[in-house]
Amino acid sequence: MIHINEAVVVEGKYDQIKLSSIIDALILQTHGFRIFQDREQLDLLRHLAETRGLLILTDSDSAGFQIRNFLVGAIGPKYIKHAYIPDVFGKERRKEKPGKEGKLGVEGVSKEVILEALRRSGVIDKQSEILKTPENQITKQDLFFLGLSGCDQSAEKRRQLLNYLQLPEHLSTNALPKVLNVFFTKSEFEQICARIF
Repeated sequence: MIHINEAVVVEGKYDQIKLSSIIDALILQTHGFRIFQDREQLDLLRHLAETRGLLILTDSDSAGFQIRNFLVGAIGPKYIKHAYIPDVFGKERRKEKPGKEGKLGVEGVSKEVILEALRRSGVIDKQSEILKTPENQITKQDLFFLGLSGCDQSAEKRRQLLNYLQLPEHLSTNALPKVLNVFFTKSEFEQICARIF
């Protein structure tokens, strides 16, 4: 059992059950889109974010990203860390058919996939985090210079990059530098791009 200091936010009870078998942490549900209307739950999440930090681990489908983006806007990004599961296609055992986008949610992916997402978020192995100076941060301008935004082939290049890095396809251009900075220095990212393109 891995201890995590931050409060962990997931979408539903099956996600919570899955995670509670892997980590020792306070795990809270958004109850799907109900979080948009539940002021008390949102106030609790704000309080936890300010006192111990939040880790958001939602599904990699568009609904998961809507919930994630709502929480970031309502709480503020400085209190939030993100764990992303890759796009894994399939069907959860308890369901008769796959979800709308055909992707497995947090409850359906393996323990190893979840642990890798947690490691990448920086909540598991803080000792191995690389201290990054501002000049070594990946920016939107870097994405432009690498052809990942602002040109005709940008969307396809971003799709290839996200697939290569096993990141969700719904990751926006604005969110991409933040996610990349969790995993790579600027020079490491440039080397990866040179390999892919």
